[in-house]
Amino acid sequence: MEQIAAAKPAVKTILVVDDDPTVLNFVSGFLDGQFNVLSAESGIEGVQRSEEFEGEIHLLLSDFQMAGMGGIELATKLTAQRPQIKVLLMSGFSEGMLVLNEGWHFLAKPFVETQLRTLITGLIAPTSRFTASSVSH
Repeated sequence: MEQIAAAKPAVKTILVVDDDPTVLNFVSGFLDGQFNVLSAESGIEGVQRSEEFEGEIHLLLSDFQMAGMGGIELATKLTAQRPQIKVLLMSGFSEGMLVLNEGWHFLAKPFVETQLRTLITGLIAPTSRFTASSVSH
């Protein structure tokens, strides 16, 4: 008798939004294969991707500063539609302090792949003992 595939951990879905095609392609390519990746080149397109996707989106990974709709506005809209979504905003913004909503996280650009992987694992892998807050310095 043939066994049905062993139970695998559910694949998590990440919506990656960045108006810089180089960053979008790099981050999406890095995450693809480990996660179900939805990509968008603007905040408006990110909202459309969210509305079109019927499953759960576990994480919004968005650039902070984009033309049109920025990352804060995008995250606000998506968390209103999908209260369970985690938010990770990334930016090269280095002037002053960024204040984010409770439960939202920030990653400064440039970053290395291990930083991104560690943050994402801490945010959307609840069985992991390694949390995003433990990587803060």
